[in-house]
Amino acid sequence: MALAGAAQRAGVRPARPAGRRPLAVRAVLATPLTAKEKQSEVASLKSCALITAIKTPYLPNGKFDLKAYDRLLDLQVAHGVEGVIVGGTTGEGHLMSWDEHIMLIAHTVNAYGDRLKVIGNTGSNSTGEALHATEQGFAVGMHAALQINPYYGKTSLPGLRAHFGAVLGEGPAIIYNVPGRTGQDIPSSLVDELAAHPNFLGMKECTGNARIGGYTSGGVNAWSGNDDEAHDARHGAGAAGVISVTSNLLPGLFARMMAGPEPELNASLQELIAWLFCEPNPIPLNTALMMCGLVRPVWRLPYVPLERAQRERGAALLRAVQEHIPGCTEVRVMEDDEFMLVGSAHK
Repeated sequence: MALAGAAQRAGVRPARPAGRRPLAVRAVLATPLTAKEKQSEVASLKSCALITAIKTPYLPNGKFDLKAYDRLLDLQVAHGVEGVIVGGTTGEGHLMSWDEHIMLIAHTVNAYGDRLKVIGNTGSNSTGEALHATEQGFAVGMHAALQINPYYGKTSLPGLRAHFGAVLGEGPAIIYNVPGRTGQDIPSSLVDELAAHPNFLGMKECTGNARIGGYTSGGVNAWSGNDDEAHDARHGAGAAGVISVTSNLLPGLFARMMAGPEPELNASLQELIAWLFCEPNPIPLNTALMMCGLVRPVWRLPYVPLERAQRERGAALLRAVQEHIPGCTEVRVMEDDEFMLVGSAHK
């Protein structure tokens, strides 16, 4: 180590081990859009009815399982999904390094950007971090960002205004209001101000359809963030559609519900949707995807699988709709020792 350091300080390049060649790494950056193309892109994004908050699958070592990820995305495309949130809460972006996060956005754009709108969750409770990640996300070609209000270290109303004004300056964005996770509501009065920004696409709103109806009656675009209320948000409250967790499993059925009123179908799925939120998201969804054989049973902590009693209940609900779960040939309750828990994938 000391000799190598001395050689470097002296300007001497150390010998490369025999048989190794330098890797040629080429970053593929997005081509900037013209003003007309940007306007068209914004209109297209605003009209997406079904956006899936896509799951991130893992290998046994805790790294991304990109083959499984691509299989999930293939099934999403084939069953009517129009866009995906990459690295959202469901995709466990908060358990990723930023390098992983941007890499996954870039991979999704390169592999599926011509078939899906790719929306990167590049928000943060640090404005500087959100700006840096969002700039990187747009550089690798994402179509839009998902931006959340600062959580835990909450700010004032003027602080919210300044934070969102800064991140909207980077490019098209959906603003995400989920007080149950952030501990702070984004007031409607502020949303009305933000809606005047040319890069404002709309709200992902989790406080209910009354709030969504208030937005849309005033010309503000919104998506439901609640799967149990999404059908009525779309067909009763004027929502553009839903940013969904359940559509990881049932993309075709959710596409049907967003395309036209399906009250009986909506009612029939309520028990399954309730089970998918019996513990904090994404715990039940991850468990379900594993039980359906769609991803490996690997968990990044602190998430762990549902307990057996809940898995047995979920298996019955999943089997009832199994024909509508693309790629699922069997639903298994699974044994506790089949699940792998990974504390860190960054060593």
